[in-house]
Amino acid sequence: MEPRNGTQISEFLLLGLSEAPELQPILFGLFLCMYLITVLGNLLIILAVSSDSHLHTPMYFFLSNLSLVDICITSTTIPKMLLNIETQSKAITYEGCITQMYFFLLFAGLDDFILTLMAYDRYVAICHPLHYTVIINPRLCGLLVLVSWITSSLYSLLQSLMVLQLSFCADLEIPHFFCEFNQMVQLTCSDTFVENIVMYFGVGVLGGGPFVGILYSYSKIVSSIRAIPSAHGKYKAFSTCASHLSVVSLFYGTSLGVYLSSAGTHSSQSSATASVMYTVVTPMLNPFIYSLRNRDIKGALRRSVGMAAIKGPIVLGLKKCP
Repeated sequence: MEPRNGTQISEFLLLGLSEAPELQPILFGLFLCMYLITVLGNLLIILAVSSDSHLHTPMYFFLSNLSLVDICITSTTIPKMLLNIETQSKAITYEGCITQMYFFLLFAGLDDFILTLMAYDRYVAICHPLHYTVIINPRLCGLLVLVSWITSSLYSLLQSLMVLQLSFCADLEIPHFFCEFNQMVQLTCSDTFVENIVMYFGVGVLGGGPFVGILYSYSKIVSSIRAIPSAHGKYKAFSTCASHLSVVSLFYGTSLGVYLSSAGTHSSQSSATASVMYTVVTPMLNPFIYSLRNRDIKGALRRSVGMAAIKGPIVLGLKKCP
């Protein structure tokens, strides 16, 4: 196969989750529903946090950022997949593929960082409650989120620039429903030693580093909770981080499951199917986990809906007045 430089490539082919024609309507309806639920659920979380002054705290600031990132990461992949199913086309332009890969890496990294910031917030709140407002102040929260954006942006830019230097073979079929970095590297005819080193280094530092930070935070949290004398105090302390712990378990559990399944089966198609869990299902479930287990969020949503219901008749009444 003769290698072709990136500038000579016009498009890639996204094979998706299945090539069976009878499954396409089912996949379209399923992913459309999951996408709408993800966007609506996370928008409600952002609305609740922004509209209720009681939720203007560091914990909910990080939560609203997590919801924003979840909307962005699903919007990076699902709309193109739905468009390809609707138009019965598997094509994605070379520029579109690189752009999709960049933004997916950006938002996946941000997801990882924000979950770590939320773990740090819970660590300070439970282990150092008297100094919480001093340590976790608005300026620090904004700075931490900004650093997360910059770090993730630089890493995804580095990965994208490396792919731009690769020469691809005649086979330009990506056995995935989006342009995933590892799958694109496997299509190249170039020597990918440097790309693989950078990829594993990035996964180790930007993925393993936050994970170790989360484990450390929760080890300290568990030690502090065990030291609380009353059962009610233990339950109250644990309930403040139960939702975050559920999301962390879901995110890292599914990510690890995808890695083990792809390493064990060596099947790109099974890896693509497994990756649906952390790219689509996890962002969809996050709003349910935080709203169902959190009285503050549920209360804020009720108040927001109630205010909208009250304002509607008032506005209509004012319009009728001469």
